[in-house]
Amino acid sequence: MSLVSVDQTITIALSVTDRHASAKWYGDMLGFETLYHADEAGWSELQTNTPGVALGLGEHTKPAPGNCVPVFGIADLDSARAKLEQANVKFDGETDVVEGMVKTATFYDPDNNALMLAQDLTTGT
Repeated sequence: MSLVSVDQTITIALSVTDRHASAKWYGDMLGFETLYHADEAGWSELQTNTPGVALGLGEHTKPAPGNCVPVFGIADLDSARAKLEQANVKFDGETDVVEGMVKTATFYDPDNNALMLAQDLTTGT
């Protein structure tokens, strides 16, 4: 049995210079539908053609191509983080919270690949 239980969603996070232009490109080229633009958070999210898999676009002045971070949906980020930290999993700083939107925490696998947990805060849970 696993230490934590991620849900059936995954967001693939990419860094881009212009989220709006990139969202249009992914729509035009691959048929991905823009779900929303969260300008205050510098984030846009698109639905891919694969159920449960979204593409997240994080806006950066100097994007780092190849720096892809899988983002796993989770029901209770605080509990999962505590369990992973007890198992000596390394996290990158504090948990980030965008009120009414999402709570995220970046952690690393044994090869130092970045992964992220994300708790949806839009449902009021």
